[in-house]
Amino acid sequence: MSNGLEERARAYAALGEASRLAIIDRLALGDLASGELAAGLGLPTNLMAHHLQVLEQAGLVERRRSEGDGRRAYVRRTAACNRLLGSDATPRPHRVAFVCSANSARSQLAEAYWRTVSDIPVVSAGTHPARRVHPRAVTVARHHGLDLVGATPKLVDDVLTGDELLITVCDRAYEGLRAPSAHWSIPDPARSADSRAFESAFTDIADRIDRLTSRFEGEAS
Repeated sequence: MSNGLEERARAYAALGEASRLAIIDRLALGDLASGELAAGLGLPTNLMAHHLQVLEQAGLVERRRSEGDGRRAYVRRTAACNRLLGSDATPRPHRVAFVCSANSARSQLAEAYWRTVSDIPVVSAGTHPARRVHPRAVTVARHHGLDLVGATPKLVDDVLTGDELLITVCDRAYEGLRAPSAHWSIPDPARSADSRAFESAFTDIADRIDRLTSRFEGEAS
């Protein structure tokens, strides 16, 4: 039996339990902490920990420690999980907003890329806006045919109207805002010494946006 078949068999076996399938469904739009998953599904924390371990061993989810509240770890679906299961359709929003702390890199990249793949209006903002967009974000954007030269960081309160699909791309912003629509736990590239951090952040953002827009009912392909 090939490794690919064995991996798929392990994945389907892990999803054969209703609670684990429900966890995967909850993670379709964004990332959640294990406590949020447990509360949302009405499961004890010890049982949730067991289910997450099974899903992790099957290669369906992965966890990352929060850059804000270090006691939290965010769970996300893996690329293998998304290839295996895909996503159900979801209603098309009137507007989308990407939010991070400084509005200087991740949320700016998300806004710029979104404009290239969807005609749904989009904005970005920060909970504590920086004075300018990070130069390395501008460079990475340019590499992908996006223009951030004229972009300026904006404050959340000056941009949001309350009717957006609100996506946080920063742990600190997610933990400080009330009820965002979804959270994408993307590491802050400005805090990394890795020269590839901004490129990695952009790749993660673009992949997630591509998956999200493919779910919208009536969205052009």
